[in-house]
Amino acid sequence: MRKRALAICVAAVLLLATACGGGSEKTTGADGKQLDKVTLMLNWYPYGEHAPFYYGKAKGIYAKHGIDLTIQAGQGSQKTVQATGAAQVDFGWADTPALLAAVGQGMKVKSVGVFLQTTPSSVQFFAEKNIKTPADLKGKKIASTAGDALSKTFPALLKAVGLSDSDVSLQNTDAAGKMAAVLSGQTDALLGYATDQGPTIQEKAGKPVSYLRYADLGLNFYSNGLLASERVLSEKKELTQRMVTASSEAWTAASADQPGAVDAMTGASEQLPSKAVLTEQFAKTLELLHTDLTQGKAPGVNTAADWQKTIDVFATAGIIQKPQAPSAYWDAAFEVKG
Repeated sequence: MRKRALAICVAAVLLLATACGGGSEKTTGADGKQLDKVTLMLNWYPYGEHAPFYYGKAKGIYAKHGIDLTIQAGQGSQKTVQATGAAQVDFGWADTPALLAAVGQGMKVKSVGVFLQTTPSSVQFFAEKNIKTPADLKGKKIASTAGDALSKTFPALLKAVGLSDSDVSLQNTDAAGKMAAVLSGQTDALLGYATDQGPTIQEKAGKPVSYLRYADLGLNFYSNGLLASERVLSEKKELTQRMVTASSEAWTAASADQPGAVDAMTGASEQLPSKAVLTEQFAKTLELLHTDLTQGKAPGVNTAADWQKTIDVFATAGIIQKPQAPSAYWDAAFEVKG
């Protein structure tokens, strides 16, 4: 009885250690290789931007680095950052502004590499609206979601192009409502990501969508990237490095095989956009991988200077109240070399 009780006690301790991040669950690959089970939570339901993760899994890139990857849909960057910071998932894929805000609130989470280094933030509208320059936005009604990064930085965009807040009218709605407002003609435009809503409403309406991109108008900042809790970063350093390296390789490979990357998403979600929309979403995503400082570098390579620019933008916009050094938000130790 004493031996049995001791065995139960030891098993309980081992189970607790695993639950607290002391180890990774293992699986066996097709070649007999031991793999670490890893969960990645996306920022939203799967769409074209996420193709490299599915491609990397399908082509065995993650398995090559000893990772059995499970990709999980998200419900917004804020929730993904929260789940990742609480170590409910191993890694997250989320928008940098949500990460900055979370760290400012004391959450123990950091980026291990932003991949979308040019923001997809844009004003989107049907081409028939004949909006060619920022000045053409005067008097227009624009759908937005109060409190998100797009709406909070929009005043800075207006200022950069010589307009004032009173020159446009913002209509507050949720993410899905923005597309409905433009499709129904209730608004002239919406604030959204060129990698997401634009291709979708273009297909639904059967007419072309045009964009005024924040970055093209002089306001750029970091967007989506990989992140992990500080607990994962400290307790699973070697696994984290493998995840960053594998993800960079997956993005490089997917960039060279865009049709294959889109095909790899088949069956990823019941809400998955059409193949045509996925193709355009992914093509637009690939335009966002670098800044002037990272041209020619591998996907996911960041610089402290670009981080500082992003921090400055969101400090000015009021998204972060007490801006800190880049190292408070980004752990450069895991950056892929290249």
